Amino acid sequence: MLYQHISELIGGTPLLRLDPAGHGLDGVELYAKLESFNPFGSVKDRAAWAMIHDHLPGLADRDIVEASSGNTAKALQILATLHGGRVRAYTNRVKIDEVRDLLHLLGTDVRELPGLSECPDPTAPDDVFTTIERLLAAEPGRWLHPSQYTNERNVDAHYRGTGREIHDDLGHVDYLIGGLGTTGSTRGAASYLKEHNPDLRTVGVVSDRTGFIPGIRAETEMWEVGLFEPGFYSEIVTVDPDVAIDATLRLAGAYGVLAGPTSGATYAAALDVLGRRPAGGSPVTAVLIVCDRLEPYVPYLRQRRPDLFGRAARYRPGADELAAVPLLSPQELAGRADTLVVDTRGGMAYRIGHVPGALNIRDDQLESLLAQGSPFPAGVTVVFVCAAGERSTRLAALARHLGQDAAGLAGGITSWRDAGLPMESSARAR
Repeated sequence: MLYQHISELIGGTPLLRLDPAGHGLDGVELYAKLESFNPFGSVKDRAAWAMIHDHLPGLADRDIVEASSGNTAKALQILATLHGGRVRAYTNRVKIDEVRDLLHLLGTDVRELPGLSECPDPTAPDDVFTTIERLLAAEPGRWLHPSQYTNERNVDAHYRGTGREIHDDLGHVDYLIGGLGTTGSTRGAASYLKEHNPDLRTVGVVSDRTGFIPGIRAETEMWEVGLFEPGFYSEIVTVDPDVAIDATLRLAGAYGVLAGPTSGATYAAALDVLGRRPAGGSPVTAVLIVCDRLEPYVPYLRQRRPDLFGRAARYRPGADELAAVPLLSPQELAGRADTLVVDTRGGMAYRIGHVPGALNIRDDQLESLLAQGSPFPAGVTVVFVCAAGERSTRLAALARHLGQDAAGLAGGITSWRDAGLPMESSARAR
């Protein structure tokens, strides 16, 4: 089939029936909407095009600014480049280096900020959304802000596209299951499908509060999403990252679908929700949204599950080990000079404000180091610091398992700041 412009390839993605031999769900016809077949590789292509196509004639004279750490920024950058525009992407942390490298390769100006969840100094409000608001106010007219987290065109793109396409292919649908990032795909597609079946059950998928699954938010982060309507969903399912990885491999092995871990989480949620249906019920038709491809996330899988790559499985501390980690109060830490303090937050949050003298090793990098053995001198007490104390406790347990004398800061950097103790700042990044 002949096309004249790459944007013509956005939408019209395949719908794949998943062989019941793979999922084993009685009375369920399960389908995967393969959004990874969009030209730039993800479900975000639809929203990016919908949000900026009316502004294309003026892009040579304006720059795009958006809050994005991956697929939306990629789609916006490609579309902008084709029309003489540029993109600046603000994010509160790119956890996969290959994603950052691809954005840089395409010409995206990536600005990494701490985000509210990493507890920067409250006198320096450098979270993503506040930063963009200040930029728009300082230079009115220069910036086009698609605002994927609040722009109803995001929802409408999936109402007119994804939902309509699913209905055209299947007619009646009983369940729609999708990951929650901006929530545009689930809200839009489900809104269309509900017009034809008011009893449609819409299932949203998030990661657990301490885990990280690329492409979706943790349950505690959904408050930041302007398009999120909690009451819209029949159920919101929380998925552990390792469960998502296992389900990602099941999608590949059972059906040949090379999908990213967000789609793995969605598949795991589908198996959970549909598997809880009462036995002997009426047959149902369910659709899950496969939002992107597997390849960019291989480093994430390798970091999270080295056992899948022929390496030793990562040690996971149990509840007893976590409970045994010594937690120092801010006052106790301030009164000790015999400790090595390691701040495990992102670089920007560390630069804005940290415990004086603390080193900065990002939590995911530190976890990789600890998988190879303790990188710290024997006999030294290491105190790990994170935003609120949970992550640092787990890291301290890992270090203690290796024989390191390790502790955590109770309440994290938040408790240190709230105690009125001095914080040290470093030179800010651009």
